[in-house]
Amino acid sequence: MSAHALYVASAYGVSVLVLASLAAWIMLDQRGRKRELAKLDAAGMRRRSERSDASS
Repeated sequence: MSAHALYVASAYGVSVLVLASLAAWIMLDQRGRKRELAKLDAAGMRRRSERSDASS
């Protein structure tokens, strides 16, 4: 394998690793946010947009 091919292969490898790590981080963070929202919902917290009064 030439030096150029090794460089290209390692660049692709690092890129795939970084993209996979970012995707995993996003999915884990999404699960955490959903869990937090479920706790808030169970505690009776509601979104401001769900208010019944039209004063805002």
